[in-house]
Amino acid sequence: MTLFSLPQSTVVGLPGEIYTSLLICLVLLVFCLVVKIKSRKVDPLKRPKGIMLLAEMAVTKVDKMVTENMGRQFLWAAPYIAFVMAFLFLSFTSGLFGLPSPVGYYMIPLSFALITFIAIHVTSIVYTKKNYYKRYLEPFFFFLPINLISMWAPLLSLSLRLFGNALAGWVLMSLVYNVFYELSVSLVGLPLPIASVVTPFLHAYFDVFAGFIQALVFTMLTMLLISSEVPDEFKMQEKTSLQ
Repeated sequence: MTLFSLPQSTVVGLPGEIYTSLLICLVLLVFCLVVKIKSRKVDPLKRPKGIMLLAEMAVTKVDKMVTENMGRQFLWAAPYIAFVMAFLFLSFTSGLFGLPSPVGYYMIPLSFALITFIAIHVTSIVYTKKNYYKRYLEPFFFFLPINLISMWAPLLSLSLRLFGNALAGWVLMSLVYNVFYELSVSLVGLPLPIASVVTPFLHAYFDVFAGFIQALVFTMLTMLLISSEVPDEFKMQEKTSLQ
């Protein structure tokens, strides 16, 4: 159920999840602009407060995650990782405001997974050069069809994991609301809001907790899958240079 009459069918317009995703992007854009403006007035010798403290903690945490899981050479990807985490978390929690969750529309999880998929192969090409194509002929050349099929596994697993969790939460919450609605009508003849006694706890799990976990899992898998394409000798060189 939604509180706003957002279009749900491509027959009458874009799906409501697209409008929610645009709204989330707008919220993140405003947040970044506010941080940018406030950063010009911040005294570097004083402890940050409010929104600047939140922004500094987020940047520090994401930079640390990227460095530990991907290496310092991938620090340029930290802003994207931060955006993905924030977008996915807000997508799951959008249901609390009566908005359709963007991750419930498969094209959106597929788009994020496609970016990860492209980044995996671009990273492999950059670091392995011509050896990139040999991966499809290992261990023998007649494994080429199997390797070409398996190369799509990250794209499907990442997108379906997000979509499946969002869909499962939506189905369960819909069942709970419908059960309490029918129970209220059958007992007292009126659609009393008795579901509001139970659903806040379920929303806290499916929207907030599960949203945080799914955002973290997706970004961690993205970082690990991309960094796994870097040969060990490059990783050893980076560790040696840091020492």
